[in-house]
Amino acid sequence: MSALVWITVASLAAWLWLLLGQGFFWRTDLRLPPRREPDAWPSVCVVVPARDEAAVLPHSLPSLLAQDYPGHAEVFLVDDGSTDGTGELARELAVRHGGLPLTVDSPGEPPAGWTGKLWAVRHGITLARARAPEYLLLTDADIAHAPDSLRELVAAAETGGFALVSQMARLRVESAWERLVVPAFVYFFSQLYPFRWIAVRGSRTAAAAGGCVLLRTEAAERARVPDAVRQAVIDDVAIARAVKRSGGHIWLGLADRVDSVRPYPRLQDLWRMVSRSAYAQLRHNPLLLVGTVLGLALVYLAPSVALVAGVVTGSTAVLVCGGLAKLVMTATYAPMLRYYRQPLWLALVLPVTAFLYLLMTVDSAVQHYRGRGAAWKGRTYSRPGAALEEQ
Repeated sequence: MSALVWITVASLAAWLWLLLGQGFFWRTDLRLPPRREPDAWPSVCVVVPARDEAAVLPHSLPSLLAQDYPGHAEVFLVDDGSTDGTGELARELAVRHGGLPLTVDSPGEPPAGWTGKLWAVRHGITLARARAPEYLLLTDADIAHAPDSLRELVAAAETGGFALVSQMARLRVESAWERLVVPAFVYFFSQLYPFRWIAVRGSRTAAAAGGCVLLRTEAAERARVPDAVRQAVIDDVAIARAVKRSGGHIWLGLADRVDSVRPYPRLQDLWRMVSRSAYAQLRHNPLLLVGTVLGLALVYLAPSVALVAGVVTGSTAVLVCGGLAKLVMTATYAPMLRYYRQPLWLALVLPVTAFLYLLMTVDSAVQHYRGRGAAWKGRTYSRPGAALEEQ
């Protein structure tokens, strides 16, 4: 057989494996597990690291303050060196909206060996310890929660005996670029970290979604969170791994009413979101980068190329295998598009989106070797083990 036939067959085999052997990652029905209300509601402290979040805070913070939680709960917003008045705005919103008690504090600049966000999280947890909470809710400043969000999270953790319960917030999909890129972001994430495998005790798969992580305080202490992961760029996955390795039972699924309000109107905004951590995901390993690029090309680009080549060359084998691979690809992406309430025809252009992600991953590596690394809100993570530095 020709090389093109072998490549097309390999692509089809990869898609059949992904369809049946990768934890049914493409299913979107994994929501909060069965739960019942506890007899006594445990206390919770909500920790919100925030750096230059004045634009989104009015759309997110009131939802936290308005939580309908039967037990004791309060919010700690850590102003991580903001220059846009984030801390002052948070205090104003608390006065205006009322609700849960709010404390706003600042940790100062992170010391060497800490990422800025995790240093802010550490400061918030330190403040919370004075209240001796049974749970910590780690949530980002751009996440809006339904009024019963905290209640449902705690009920799920108490009922299932989970050390960590996380929900993948529904990201914003309003601009054309968001519709093209955002559903695929969650699709690729669940492909890397199948949600059903995460909840299996003893499995090596561990992940969380940083926008919404409910964590038992004793589990955090046992796993030495966040100190044990203080250099992590992808902090949510690192926290989940630390908790699972220390014996904690963890769970991750899609959210129904936990939403990100952060806009990504331009491709540049989405590019920055992905490229800042893509090479860190590959552990800054050039061989993994090459393998990822080749894998993306084989899995996502080869079926479309095979369809065209099959028609041009008249090769039935290439046409059939390419068509079947394209069919499986489209079918597995459709549930995510439905979850995001997007038109199903977008599944046909998934190869275009995958090519964009390929370029973003390569760009992430290029930026790393240029000494810029993972950049976010005025800080850059230049190399493994290096401290964050101001741009």
